Amino acid sequence: MAVSVRDVAVAASVSVGTVSNVLNNPAKVSPEMVVRVQQAIAELGFVRNDAARQLRAGRSRSIGLVVLDISNPFFAEVARGAEARAAESGMTVLLSTSDEKLEREGAHLELFREQRVNGVLVTPVGDDLARLRSLQASGVPVVLVDRETDDDAFASVAVDDVEGGYLAVSHLLSAGRRRIAFVGGPASLRQVADRLEGARRAVAEVDGATLVEVEMPALSVLNGRAAGEELRGRAGADAVDAVFAANDLLAVGLLQGLAVLGGVRVPGDMALIGYDDIDFASATVVPLSSVRQPAYEIGFRAVDLLLRGLDDPDGAHERRVRFRPELVVRESTTG
Repeated sequence: MAVSVRDVAVAASVSVGTVSNVLNNPAKVSPEMVVRVQQAIAELGFVRNDAARQLRAGRSRSIGLVVLDISNPFFAEVARGAEARAAESGMTVLLSTSDEKLEREGAHLELFREQRVNGVLVTPVGDDLARLRSLQASGVPVVLVDRETDDDAFASVAVDDVEGGYLAVSHLLSAGRRRIAFVGGPASLRQVADRLEGARRAVAEVDGATLVEVEMPALSVLNGRAAGEELRGRAGADAVDAVFAANDLLAVGLLQGLAVLGGVRVPGDMALIGYDDIDFASATVVPLSSVRQPAYEIGFRAVDLLLRGLDDPDGAHERRVRFRPELVVRESTTG
């Protein structure tokens, strides 16, 4: 059984209030009394329950983070940046994943509300932000991560994904590719839709260029492999000579489906570029070109925006942070 404050008070022959003061306001207690209580704490092995104390005060020292897919190294790096900034302020980050499912996202948000976290960072699954508005209305601040919105109620940290999609496909076009496939995930994901929009803009600028859109159920290696098998089976007018994958996990799977399993030469027969520039991108059998997002900085700045809002809710501090993507060229498009 856990040792309670009352047990410490009995062992030290003092009141519960005195033990509380020693723990929280030792200046109010005589040095002799502090020593007596600390000796009792050591003898009994008492450990204070900070979580319960913080909840009684009305708020924990935690920040909730909901990402689309924690198996994606991009989001793991976002979480690392968030934890670094939170630690500077003596806070912790509670990490969860929606697996790109609305119901799981909702369950995590409700749990964070019940735990009275100081705020929530979230990469929303869809465009309906009503659940997040409700969360804010209940007193839990929300910062959107890797996602922008026109709704002024939310602070956000994101990358210009339209520009990122444009960079990726413009690079393929500059290499002489004209029949390009875009392999994305669920259309409900704003990041995927924005990257597709950028790809379309780039193709529209070049006469004779075409864009084939291939939608997969998830942004995973397995789905990328399936897309690679489908694309390598195209022939004649349906064949493509380049692929833009909406993230690097898809690109890794595409490389497996095209080159490793299908004998397609990358980039000889088909050029391939991904998005995010995760660590694996440079370590694949054919190093992948990619569009880099500053994942660590995204997580760090998201917590920073949240904490500024908590410290000064009515202040004129920054509410929107938008990073620019960076094209990283490797052998999968130029070898």
